[in-house]
Amino acid sequence: MNVTNRLLPNQQQIAALGEPGPGGPIHMVNLLKFKDEAEYEDGRETNLSGREAYQLYGVGVVKLLAAVGGSIQFLGDVTYLTLGEVDELWDEVAIASYPSRAAMLEMMMMPEMLEISVHRSAGLAGQLNIETVVPT
Repeated sequence: MNVTNRLLPNQQQIAALGEPGPGGPIHMVNLLKFKDEAEYEDGRETNLSGREAYQLYGVGVVKLLAAVGGSIQFLGDVTYLTLGEVDELWDEVAIASYPSRAAMLEMMMMPEMLEISVHRSAGLAGQLNIETVVPT
C-alpha cells in the first residue's frame, strides 16, 4: 500500500465529491501531518508552528461545521503505531461529522472557508481524508 499525503484532492476525487454520495450522515477521518514551521503563501512573517497555524483554521472550521449541522466528533494526537508500518506517522487525527456529503460541500464553498484556508495550507504538510459512514 502506497500512502501519499496531499493538501488538495486530485481531479478524480473532486469529480467523486460532486456525486450524491451515501444517503445520510458522513464522518470524515482526517489524518493530519503538520509542517514544523508555518509557511504562508503570501510570504507573511510568522513565528507560528504548523500545528498552531492549523489550529487557527480549526477554530474557524468548528463554526462553519455548526452552520451546516456538523461537528467535530474526535480530535487527538497520534502517539504510537501499534500495528502496521508507515514511513512517518501523522501528527493528529480529527473526525468531523456532517449531515450529508452535500453539507460538507456547502461548507467547503463558503466564503469564510476561503478566508481561513490560508492557515490550513500554512500549517499542513499534508493529510489524508477518509469518508466513512455508520453501517446499516
